[in-house]
Amino acid sequence: MNITPLLYSSSPCPLKELFSRSIPIDAYEENQGPCPVTFYEYNTTLVCCPREFTPSSIDAADSIAGPVSCLSNETHFLYLVDASELISIFPPDCKACSDAAVPIPYLFKSGAERILSFAEITLHWYVTGQGIWCPDCERQGRHCAFSSQRNQTFCMPHAHGSRIKVIAATSSVAAFVVLLLTVATALYLSLKTRYNEEIHLKVEMFLKTYGTSKPTRYTFSEVKKMARRFKEKVGQGGFGTVYKGELPNGVPVAVKMLEKSTGEGGEFINEVATIGRIHHANIVQLLGFCSEGTRRALIYEFMPNDSLERYIFSNDSNIYRQLLVPKKMLDLSLGIARGMEYLHQGCNQRILHFDIKPHNILLDYNFNPKISDFGLAKLCARDQSIVTLTAARGTMGYIAPELYSRNFGGISYKSDVYSFGMLVLEMVSGRRNSDPSVGSQSEVYLPEWIYEKVITGQDLILTLEMAQEEKEQVRQLAIVGLWCIQWNPKNRPSMTKVVNMLTGRLQNLQIPPKPFISSANHPMP
Repeated sequence: MNITPLLYSSSPCPLKELFSRSIPIDAYEENQGPCPVTFYEYNTTLVCCPREFTPSSIDAADSIAGPVSCLSNETHFLYLVDASELISIFPPDCKACSDAAVPIPYLFKSGAERILSFAEITLHWYVTGQGIWCPDCERQGRHCAFSSQRNQTFCMPHAHGSRIKVIAATSSVAAFVVLLLTVATALYLSLKTRYNEEIHLKVEMFLKTYGTSKPTRYTFSEVKKMARRFKEKVGQGGFGTVYKGELPNGVPVAVKMLEKSTGEGGEFINEVATIGRIHHANIVQLLGFCSEGTRRALIYEFMPNDSLERYIFSNDSNIYRQLLVPKKMLDLSLGIARGMEYLHQGCNQRILHFDIKPHNILLDYNFNPKISDFGLAKLCARDQSIVTLTAARGTMGYIAPELYSRNFGGISYKSDVYSFGMLVLEMVSGRRNSDPSVGSQSEVYLPEWIYEKVITGQDLILTLEMAQEEKEQVRQLAIVGLWCIQWNPKNRPSMTKVVNMLTGRLQNLQIPPKPFISSANHPMP
């Protein structure tokens, strides 16, 4: 059924609807309200022109309206014309498109422009049809509609009422969503503020109980000035970014800005608690710190020669040859071992680093190694043999097996020994401990490759021409490294024993057991 509402019409082009159907004039009744309205037929014609047309006479202009905006486009312009007006006043290329009798209240005088205005406003006349009384529709809160197929009027609900309900429902949902988002945002900001305040209090309480021997505390403005507004970036770590700076006395420093997302201030507290009060030639010195709201920074002595990682894995073979000659590799390993021995045995509390790797070994002006980055460190009593961790910590490839599974043994300072062993093997070979880029599948896992070289007496470094003494030094380093990465922590030496092995004679070292499960079946993590 083709249904067209006539009351309260909201059509964007009512004139088009009136021309599309012919409703007899007797279908229109007087309004039964206090102001009766009587309709009459106004005969009109729609004229279509290929371009805009302006009448030449004033009289003609009063009988012509248009172009009708909702019926016209760029190539067709439609005009509403009084049927009594001659079409001849239009240009020859214009033609009549349609004729219709438009029902118009008597209060509207003739004149096409006024007729067009009436047709384009909301329609408010009442319509009667065969067997249906339109005022009853209005009293029932509905309006009249006309079916062109049945040629009769009938009652139907107000279209605009449905739209109002839809709009009201949509508005209610939108208002609820906005309210929900507002509450959620306010709750998030409140929790975040409270969380930051708790971290700040935790850090401040730690600093108060830390004692008077802690490093110098700086304000954030002092740190920003010290780091020259963070212009010179020299490194990036897991917990923050490192910038080069300078103290007021001209001493160069490294400023490490901790990321705001660092959980519970743990990185900051670990660094200050572990190295804030210790001084050792092979441990980087913490000179100061900043804790101001969510902004936290650590100020270290500056290491101009970057980290050991730069030289071990350099693509430039000249850099590798200049620094990592056998004697220098032995000195570097010994320096790192002495620093770790101090952490494990030389402090009031044992300090477990849990992230020994080439990237965290910095080199000073004389290329002396210094252990850095204590963000994952853990303090424990010196007589405590086993420590408890909720999750593995460290860097993949340097993490001891027991940190993944307690089946390999308990977590202790021997976990650091494992990481040191991996570092030594990488330094000896110039390769990462697991390097997929290596061509031969049997050489993918570095410790297995080195072990085969050691037991068969082959040279480990093929890129250097070495004297016999240098070959023995490389072999000595390899054997020490293989002892350190034994899967059972009990079979690994302490760092004190490692120092003795590095300073002793090669002839006194025994080749260790195979320190791994074959990579063909069980690759190391």
